[in-house]
Amino acid sequence: MTLTLYNTLTRRKETFTTVETDKVRMYCCGITVYDLCHLGHARTCIIWDTARRYLEWRGYEVNYVQNFTDIDDKILNRARQEGTSMVDVSERFIQAYFEDMARLNVAQANAYPRATHTLDGIKRLIHELEQKGYAYPSAGDVYYGVRNFAEYGKLSGRKLEDLQVGASGRVEVEDPESAKKKDPFDFALWKGAKSGEPAWESPWGNGRPGWHIECSAMIRDNLGETIDIHAGGADLIFPHHENEIAQSEAVTGKPLANYWLHTGMVKVGGEKMSKSLGNFITIRDLLDRPTDAMAVRLFILQAQYRKPLDFTEDAIEATTNGWHTLKEGLLFGYKHGKKLGWQISTTTPDRAKHSDINIPINQTSYPPNARLRHASLTPLHPTSQSPLPTPYIQRFKEAVDDDFNFAGGLAVLFELAKDLVKEGNLLIHEGKTETPPEELENQWQTLVTLADVLGFVAEPEEEVEAIDGLSDAEIETLIQQRLEARKAKNFAEGDRIRNELQAQGVTLIDKPGGVTIWHRG
Repeated sequence: MTLTLYNTLTRRKETFTTVETDKVRMYCCGITVYDLCHLGHARTCIIWDTARRYLEWRGYEVNYVQNFTDIDDKILNRARQEGTSMVDVSERFIQAYFEDMARLNVAQANAYPRATHTLDGIKRLIHELEQKGYAYPSAGDVYYGVRNFAEYGKLSGRKLEDLQVGASGRVEVEDPESAKKKDPFDFALWKGAKSGEPAWESPWGNGRPGWHIECSAMIRDNLGETIDIHAGGADLIFPHHENEIAQSEAVTGKPLANYWLHTGMVKVGGEKMSKSLGNFITIRDLLDRPTDAMAVRLFILQAQYRKPLDFTEDAIEATTNGWHTLKEGLLFGYKHGKKLGWQISTTTPDRAKHSDINIPINQTSYPPNARLRHASLTPLHPTSQSPLPTPYIQRFKEAVDDDFNFAGGLAVLFELAKDLVKEGNLLIHEGKTETPPEELENQWQTLVTLADVLGFVAEPEEEVEAIDGLSDAEIETLIQQRLEARKAKNFAEGDRIRNELQAQGVTLIDKPGGVTIWHRG
């Protein structure tokens, strides 16, 4: 099987090959830290987190870098409104980012460079562009001469004569800097200092970097001149990613990235999400309703990542129901493993022990103040060394290898989960399963493993807490007392015992022939 990815640059699917064998250099354009993250950020972060997880599962060593833009007009405006500083605003919303991502089970990147920490690299890149004739100073600013880069527009497919100044809302249509530019399409690499704004020394005078040059410099400093995957939202294709290519490739003469991958827009009720329309939904607002974070992850992964995604209340409700099915399958071993005679341990599932599926473990860590939703979770899992069922693994790979088709991978997970739920119901109501216990053990291990690849975790706290109540022996004693009461036609006592057990989370099922079976929950 071969992994193929849709490359925005070439507008076709291509076989994935890496600059270095079995290593992936991957960069995702991160957030501008002036507000809480919204659903669009959730989609971008979950998709590329899952892509990174899948690449690691396939055996690649992934160096995943995601930046923070911490110098920006929006941050400065927020600081003015609050009477604080750019640093205060940035730090607060960087912390909020980590808290929200932890709730969504988004693993931490290998590095989070910031624009303010990359100023030397930024100034070096601008200097090289100036030396090569691509950049020019003007009245304290420095601009990139777009017409000097012959391939400008190759990512977006736009031609200079069709371009509109102010794309992506970063610049006013009436450009206040137009008098400083040689051409209206040129963009700022360095902005001269303004009164009341932070500024840094440079060969062109005090000032701060432009938005686009920041990512070019951060990629170069952290990953090198050519990376494997550059990811981000589709709204960044032009002008941001187009300008990154122009800046980086003009200096190095090499491709900035071999694969450009972009997530589609998130809509709310069929309309573009915006504060002015009143349909702006932050991750925090959604999860605090409450909405299960794993249902949000499922909602995002069940759609093709390049297509628009429409958020509606009906859609999230349906996805929540779907998550309940998947969660029930993931909890199968907690509920039924002991009855099926599995040897259960309380350590994290060993994702790497099956050589045929090649799964290195990815350890995740977060800043100490972030709220870790899963930090203390140590799931039960079967310790059997029998191999995972290869047909499920093969079908999962075949699906996701087709341009990160996570929806196709989810279909395999739901097939496993539904089978396990059915077998669990049979065990509860009939006292036995149709499938041999050892096969169920392998199916559950497969489900847990593949769910982990997609970033899903089911929390079994309620089920574990139930074990702290009556012991199995105490339950059996009460059931025997109830049987004797019923034989003596003391039905009130029988009902009292049933109700007592029910209050302890134990359900009784009376079978023909005077047999009573029971289960917790």
